[in-house]
Amino acid sequence: MKEEFRHFWEQGSPKDAARFLDDWCRRAEASKLSVLQKMASSFQMHRTGLLNYHRCPISTGPLEGVNNKIKTLQRQAYGYRDQEFFHLRIYSIHRAKYELLG
Repeated sequence: MKEEFRHFWEQGSPKDAARFLDDWCRRAEASKLSVLQKMASSFQMHRTGLLNYHRCPISTGPLEGVNNKIKTLQRQAYGYRDQEFFHLRIYSIHRAKYELLG
């Protein structure tokens, strides 16, 4: 895969990721687009945290997904009589299988 078409999280090493991030920010700042310049500034402020992904590539995506399911369940839970039933529904979330249809 060509280097220029790889995403930040696909870089092979922390050194490659740092080079990619610095290059992206440099090009964003030179673009004269205020939205990209602001984003580049945010990336520079969080540079250490972004680069830490390459030292320990973990994601909070699955946790965020469960939190979203709980929030959805909570919005639907106005008719539940007691808190215990609500807790049982939360425990059963991980057993539910979802399928995309269409």
